[in-house]
Amino acid sequence: LSQESRPFKTLKGKLIRPVKGRVSVAFGSSKNRSGLRWNGILIDAPAGTEVQAISHGQVVFAEWLRGYGYLIILDHGQEYLSLYGYNQSLEREVGDWVLPGETIALTGSSGGQKKTGLYFELRHKGKPMSPLAWITKNKGSG
Repeated sequence: LSQESRPFKTLKGKLIRPVKGRVSVAFGSSKNRSGLRWNGILIDAPAGTEVQAISHGQVVFAEWLRGYGYLIILDHGQEYLSLYGYNQSLEREVGDWVLPGETIALTGSSGGQKKTGLYFELRHKGKPMSPLAWITKNKGSG
C-alpha cells in the first residue's frame, strides 16, 4: 500500500522530515518564564529552504497568523493536522491536495522570529503531539 492509501495513524515513525536542519527548540520545552510550553519544534534552516509535506493531505489554512507568521496547515484525515509556520512564502492554497515530499512553503522568519527556520506542529483532535516521534529516523529523508 502506498502512503497515500494508508490511515495517517499507521504512519507513526515513517513520516518524512518537513525540512532539513537542526532542531533548535524541542517539543514541550519552556517558552519563557510564564510557564508556556512549545507545542511543536523549531528546525533551523536558511531562508528560502523548501518545506515539504510530511504526508498526503489537504491544505485547510494558508495565510498569516499572529504568532506563527505565514502558516500552512494540512489535514491528513482522522483529525490529524500538521502545521508549518514562520515561512517567507506559501506555495499552496486552501483546498489543494498534496503528496508526501511536495513543496508547500519556503522557510523564513515571519511572525517576528530572530532567526530563519520552520516551526512545525503535529496535532490530533486539537492536541499537540511530539513531532519527532512521527518522523522517520532514516537519514535519507532529512
